[in-house]
Amino acid sequence: MKSTLLTIFLGLILTSATFGQKTEKPAGKPKLVVGIVVDQMRQEYFYKYQDRYTEGGFKRLMNEGFMMKNGHYNYIPTYTGPGHASVYTGATPSTHGIIGNNWYVPSLGRSIYCAEDSTVTAVGGSAENGKISPRNMLSTTISDEMRFASNKRSKVVGIAIKDRGAALPAGHMGDAYWFDSKTGNFMTSNYYYDTLPKWVSAFNEKELAKKYLSQKWEPLFPIATYTQSIADDNEFEGPFIGMTSPSFPYDLPALMQDNGEFGLISTTPYGNSLTLDMAYAALEGEQLGKRGEMDLLAVSFSSPDYIGHRFGPSSVEVEDTYLKLDREMEKFLNYLDKEYGKGEYLVFLTADHAVADIVDYMKSENIPAGNFNSRFILTQLRGFSQAQFGEGNWILNFSNEQVFLNKALAKEKGLDDEKMQRQIAEFLLGFEGIKEVYTATDLRRNEYLFGRKNLLQMGYNHKASGDLLLILEPAWLSNSYKGTTHGTGYTYDTHVPIVFFGWNIQPGSSSRYATVTDIAPTLSVLLETRLPNGATGHPILEITDKK
Repeated sequence: MKSTLLTIFLGLILTSATFGQKTEKPAGKPKLVVGIVVDQMRQEYFYKYQDRYTEGGFKRLMNEGFMMKNGHYNYIPTYTGPGHASVYTGATPSTHGIIGNNWYVPSLGRSIYCAEDSTVTAVGGSAENGKISPRNMLSTTISDEMRFASNKRSKVVGIAIKDRGAALPAGHMGDAYWFDSKTGNFMTSNYYYDTLPKWVSAFNEKELAKKYLSQKWEPLFPIATYTQSIADDNEFEGPFIGMTSPSFPYDLPALMQDNGEFGLISTTPYGNSLTLDMAYAALEGEQLGKRGEMDLLAVSFSSPDYIGHRFGPSSVEVEDTYLKLDREMEKFLNYLDKEYGKGEYLVFLTADHAVADIVDYMKSENIPAGNFNSRFILTQLRGFSQAQFGEGNWILNFSNEQVFLNKALAKEKGLDDEKMQRQIAEFLLGFEGIKEVYTATDLRRNEYLFGRKNLLQMGYNHKASGDLLLILEPAWLSNSYKGTTHGTGYTYDTHVPIVFFGWNIQPGSSSRYATVTDIAPTLSVLLETRLPNGATGHPILEITDKK
């Protein structure tokens, strides 16, 4: 009898201990999902520099992961805010509402920022950089749906130098941390926390930004070996303030004062290093993927965008940035192997947009290209509208290649809105560099299924977009400075990587057309969550339907 009672007692103890333990991995799920967005990464960068990539970085993603080689953005405009929102919502700006980095709001009489939120305040950083939240994004993200699927036991953390690169991927229910250029720290807002978590404060105490900026930015290899780039010293790129040429080496301590102080790190490869330092701290500080729940870390590398804008996609600086990021990626994947086990975590990598070549460089190679002078066009528009419709401020705003008309004035004077749109559209078509003009009336009335009209319509939001939308000629850009930009629906801006790697991913590739709005639905199927509530993309069957 005593033996029987002892057996039962020991059994109860063991059972209790078992229930008290947390499993290392949720059943049928990866321990951790890592979303990586490389700001301004072209698909071609996987191939262009691969001769000097390590075997464990970008090459490993290509060789051991599944790549959609013909992945594209399926809307206009291709900017950072809409890009991050579209990747994580599986929808386009017409649905999720992030129609630009900034856009004009007639009722306010000003432009708003995609992640601005006047109702919140800074936590752990400067006041002016703290009024940030995801509230302008109108649909859920895959990160939100992961939290719903676990009844909010899953954790989501978004990290980037750019606030929008952290806040939008983290969704409405995750945590987000971004770099404060004023203090050199990572910060958040009281949308997320009233005080910084201890691990973030401990990270900031290391003052890593200051340490990185105490060095020079020098190339990884001898300059002469950067054969995939044009000459280091050239007339097309934008030098830092205080330098006469855009060429190595870059003495960062000497450049800090005139180039944004701590913000300078954004335009160096050290910005990527700092971002990953923060990512490691988040993984350890939040114990992501080690609590028996499936967690998500969203990392956005903002520095390639700053570097690409200033120096262009054919520069030694961009080549050096990707060679260094490749080595950082190798270390990161090795860390994930060690901490979570090979095949126990899931990674996806994409970009928020690609980039155009520098206009003057294209001209030097006899490629048709041009700079679009939006200020001149606005002046001409105002003159034309007053001549046609009478005195008054008819043009409220011209930005993002969109024209906002004064509808209240038109109504007051009894003018037909559609007729005004068409007259101004015909006028705009007379200017060099403008290829097509579409009216809001046409975009509301018609359904366009392919081509540039479709891309424009997928970026058109009925409540927020302008009254006339322009498409420029190929290689025409709306920038008047040295360097380059992005935002169009041409392939140089839309063609980006889409790579899945790790848990339940079989190696392979496909050249079938796919879109970034397919990423979130693919994750939903793999992770068995709901689709984000505004999703319009489709699961990538080559990944989800394994044979």
